[in-house]
Amino acid sequence: MGKLKIDTNAAHLERDILLSKPVLLLVVLTAVFVANTLVAEFIGTKIFSLEAIFGLPSWDLTLFGVKGLGLNLTAGVILWPVVFILTDIINEYYGEKVVRLLSYIAMTIVLFAFLMVYLAIKLPPNDWWSFESGSLGNPTTHVSNMQVAFARIMGQGLWIIMGSMVAFLVGQLVDVYVFHRIKIYTGEKKLWLRATGSTLVSQWIDSYVVLLIAFWIGSDWELTRVLAIGTVNYIYKGVMAIILTPAIYGMHNVIEGYLGHDAATALKNAAMKQ
Repeated sequence: MGKLKIDTNAAHLERDILLSKPVLLLVVLTAVFVANTLVAEFIGTKIFSLEAIFGLPSWDLTLFGVKGLGLNLTAGVILWPVVFILTDIINEYYGEKVVRLLSYIAMTIVLFAFLMVYLAIKLPPNDWWSFESGSLGNPTTHVSNMQVAFARIMGQGLWIIMGSMVAFLVGQLVDVYVFHRIKIYTGEKKLWLRATGSTLVSQWIDSYVVLLIAFWIGSDWELTRVLAIGTVNYIYKGVMAIILTPAIYGMHNVIEGYLGHDAATALKNAAMKQ
């Protein structure tokens, strides 16, 4: 498949874009990729117990001398596996340059969103909103200070934001690099190896970088505690990466069916030449 030729006539431009399946596919993948990255960052402020979901007792694991470790994870881990699956799919069909560009775009959008949230927190609250009493569901409830609640839920510390963004970007770049190095040796075969392998490596880095920056540097946590919690997080991410391997093949088959074998092959060949 040669280079995409787009008519410069304004009347035909929209038609050319809408009729180009590779362009439409990239638009959809980009939208889902950025949306998942943004949502994962914001819901990451909640900590949940994985054991409690299944009605199990706490894991009570001891690592690096740190006792009482359980599978207490940020809610963001629900979506991060999806982000890394999308990274591998985009990498497969569009190449390293596109993944790096989308990673920079996603990081910029997340930083912009955090800036807007920061400005929203700083806006002087209305009196009745700040000390709202009652709710539509239960008029007898009382919220003592909505402004404080809003700031605590929506706002994150500077070190946490920095750690999360650095971990995301480094993880993405490592994922791209490992994915392509594996594909050089395997060719079109062993999609599971390059997809799951690159995710396992990048998630290992991501799991520790965010904690090292946010809590070891930013909050004076002991290094052993950071390593212990990072290891627990990585165990979960690693297991999920393996469990979701079939999803890579599922998405791969859907895309191949949508683009057609020839167009899909041409895209993958072009991606490898970057």
